[in-house]
Amino acid sequence: MENLLNQLKNKLQSSGQDPENYLKGLQYNRPINYWDYVQVDTLLSLQNPRTEFKDETIFIVYHQITELVLNLIKHELNQLCSGTVEAKEFQVKIYRMVRYTDLLISSFSIMNKGMSYEDYNQFRLSLAPASGFQSAQFRFIELMCTDIDLLIPTFLRSNITENTKLEEKFDYLYWQEAGYNRETKTKTRTLSDFENRYLPEFIALASKMKDNNLYAQYKKIAQSLSANDKQELVNALKAFDVKYNIEWPMVHLETARTYLLAKGEAKTATGGSQWEKYLHPAFQRRIYFPELWSQNELDNWAKE
Repeated sequence: MENLLNQLKNKLQSSGQDPENYLKGLQYNRPINYWDYVQVDTLLSLQNPRTEFKDETIFIVYHQITELVLNLIKHELNQLCSGTVEAKEFQVKIYRMVRYTDLLISSFSIMNKGMSYEDYNQFRLSLAPASGFQSAQFRFIELMCTDIDLLIPTFLRSNITENTKLEEKFDYLYWQEAGYNRETKTKTRTLSDFENRYLPEFIALASKMKDNNLYAQYKKIAQSLSANDKQELVNALKAFDVKYNIEWPMVHLETARTYLLAKGEAKTATGGSQWEKYLHPAFQRRIYFPELWSQNELDNWAKE
């Protein structure tokens, strides 16, 4: 016990704290309990349906779960992009991200098989122009994973030169295709609201990630790895690329088809996008680590 107290004393003193006052304060702390630690009451107060349809609660909870899982991925990326993670730990964290994405994939059954078709297609009408497209965390993750130029569709990359400013590149990112009409140069309300709320944060993050994103960190680490260790890390990154950019979007697309194409009637998305085209990973062609893939794999990316 004395040794433990000395360790605590040294730790507190090294951070400029008074050990005696700290220990006195401990006697007034109340014991922690599960509901306060996890903030259960707060969590359960966050579901506020806009309609009387019971299944809307399922829809809300599912998306809140998704945001929490995305936050776990972002939590790992914050560490990976710091440049302080060693190679072995780097690989461990990538596989954590893979498992989190597996959870996103499997949890789509909550939506796909867990809601009334009739109820969904009525309460969804009250949600426009809101859309899952407006998940800022999803965009943060993309900007932390790879170079911003790789988020620009190949058919638009000719518009980018070495003189193109960072903020100008955002006009060409693949997600613009969901809400920007390049012929009329008009944006949907969904896209405009989203950019008004988050675009400055996206630009700031993209600037910060220019040489520090996950792809850049891998390239730095790979230089000092043996061939075997490098291949293991490549396998981890490729697994995440496939899970996040093909398998998860595909179950999203299948779920959308269940509710928006079933019963012989094609319905529009709440955000106004051409959802069946936009959601398909073969159209988006999000590939975070292209140099890790063969040309044949790239040519057949996400083909059904």
